[in-house]
Amino acid sequence: MVANRIQIGLSTASVYPQNTEAAFRYAAELGYDGVELMVWAESISQDVDAVAALSREYSMPVQAIHAPCLLISQRVWGADPVTKLARSVEVAEKLESATVVVHPPFRWQRRYSDGFADQVAELEANSHVVVAVENMFPMRADRFFGRKEKSAQRLERRGGPGAALSAFSPSYDPTDVGHDHYTLDLSHTATAGSDALDMLDRMGEGIAHLHLADGRGASVDEHLIPGHGSQPCVEVCTELVRRGFEGQAVIEINTQNARTVPERSSMLDQALQFARAHLS
Repeated sequence: MVANRIQIGLSTASVYPQNTEAAFRYAAELGYDGVELMVWAESISQDVDAVAALSREYSMPVQAIHAPCLLISQRVWGADPVTKLARSVEVAEKLESATVVVHPPFRWQRRYSDGFADQVAELEANSHVVVAVENMFPMRADRFFGRKEKSAQRLERRGGPGAALSAFSPSYDPTDVGHDHYTLDLSHTATAGSDALDMLDRMGEGIAHLHLADGRGASVDEHLIPGHGSQPCVEVCTELVRRGFEGQAVIEINTQNARTVPERSSMLDQALQFARAHLS
C-alpha cells in the first residue's frame, strides 16, 4: 500500500438493490481500498460477525460505519437514536473502523437533538473512533413540480433552493452547530444549493470523511458519478490533497438504474478512477 495515499472506499449503499456482500465483491474486484458499511434493513449489515467474515473473505477492511439514521432505518437496532449511535461506535471498534458517519438529528427526535453534540463529543473522548457529522439538505417545495432536471434548472435560475423546510435540528448544516469532525457529502451540497468549497472551508481541519458523488441541484438527492453533475468535485479533491487530508474518501453513488452487473461495475469503476485521478 502506498504511504500517505488517500484511501478510497466504496459505500455498500452504492450497489443497492444488490446486497452488502456484493459491495465487498465489487470493491475487491475493482481495487478499492475498503468499504463503508451502511447499516440498514438488510440483516447482514446489522450483524458485526457476518460483516467481519465478509471483510476477511474479500480482504476488504471496513473503513467506516454509517449509523442507521436514515428514515428507512429508524427501527434498525431499536428505536432509540442515542443507543443506536453508541452501538455504531461499538461496531466500529470491533471492526477496527476509523469513522462513524452520522446525520444530524431529526426535529422530532427532541431528546436526541438536545444531547446530540454532547454525546458525539463524549463518544469521541472515550474511543479511537471519529464521529463525523454529515451535511444534509432541506426538503424543497419544488420537488412537487418536477424533481430532477426541472428542479435543477429552477435552483440555477434563482441561485438557491427556494422555499424549503429542514427536517433536521437545529440545522441540516452541521457547521452551524460546530463539531470536532465532519463528513462532506457533495450530492447533499447540490440538493441544498450550498457552496461546497465554502462548506469545506467552514469544516476546516474537522473534515474527516468525504462522500464523493455529484449532483445537478435537483430537489432530490441524486448521488451521481463524480464529474457527471455541477458540483466542484475536482476542486474539492484538489484542495483536500493540498491540505494533506488524512481521512477517507468514499464513493457513494446511485447505481439503481444499472440494468446489468457489468453496467453497475462500470459505474463503480468510473467513480473510482475519478477519485484516483484527483485525490492522488
